[in-house]
Amino acid sequence: MSMLSEFREFALKGNVVDLAVGVVIGAAFGTIVSSLVDDLIMPLIGAATGGLDFSNYFLPLSSAVTATTLDAAREQGAVFAYGKFITAVLKFAIVAWVLFMVIKAMNTMKRKEEAAPAPVAEVPADVKLLTEIRDLLKK
Repeated sequence: MSMLSEFREFALKGNVVDLAVGVVIGAAFGTIVSSLVDDLIMPLIGAATGGLDFSNYFLPLSSAVTATTLDAAREQGAVFAYGKFITAVLKFAIVAWVLFMVIKAMNTMKRKEEAAPAPVAEVPADVKLLTEIRDLLKK
């Protein structure tokens, strides 16, 4: 078997395709979560805390840094951008929570499927009659 045919067989397996779909959906989901955190949640937190903007929270690591915004400060020197880190942690927590809820829903549906009784197969009349005869003879 040639290397190309082995690769084709590997690449077309169901698990690899499922993984590729998961990566693409995950990337799109990451964009949605970033927008949710950056455009909706963080402004609400900022409004609730009196206008705090976490994205510009930083500590200068050099005396040359005098800027008040993170982008300008990074141009002047090294900074410890803990506000961006807080935002990243919040994004992670949201993604983890959503995945937890999805897995929980899937497990609930799986449990319902397992709990459903299997349909009882109809016993043919001749088998039923033979069973009754056997049971009568045992008495």
